[in-house]
Amino acid sequence: MKIEKNEYGEFFERYVKLSNNTLLVDLLRSNAKEMNDLFEGLSEEDALYKYEEDKWTLKQVFGHLVDTERIFNYRALCVARGEPNALLSFDQDVYVDNADFNAMPISKLQEQYNATRQYTIALFSHFTDEELLRRGSISGYSFTVRATGYVIAGHELHHLNIINEHYLPGLTQ
Repeated sequence: MKIEKNEYGEFFERYVKLSNNTLLVDLLRSNAKEMNDLFEGLSEEDALYKYEEDKWTLKQVFGHLVDTERIFNYRALCVARGEPNALLSFDQDVYVDNADFNAMPISKLQEQYNATRQYTIALFSHFTDEELLRRGSISGYSFTVRATGYVIAGHELHHLNIINEHYLPGLTQ
């Protein structure tokens, strides 16, 4: 099902564009396979790589993906249940700065990722059609529940593209 532009905020369009027109649960599963292949191919040293000084390490990117997915799951649940209050933005850099992802073994990050992804699939698989179309205020934008799922998937695809374009080439040199 195609998500319409009026179902999410303008800032999030780049993520929805990457994920739209694919069944959400299928996309979440295929993304998870790609992420798990990536996790399993990295050493602890590789996972600490960053392609520029002011960029996050791969471990920090993985932690950011988990945190963001958890936040969007919470937002989806709130909107699905009819939360009347606006849900605020979050500062991704503050979250990464206050989590010591670099000290976590890659296997623990993978465990956190997989547990979060299983929850996401279960959550979105059980929303009714009516719940998926409910609207709420997220980061100052009107959002449908289903659009939050496509933001999760598209945000991950965005970072997978960055990993493939900027991180992995630096690891193979």
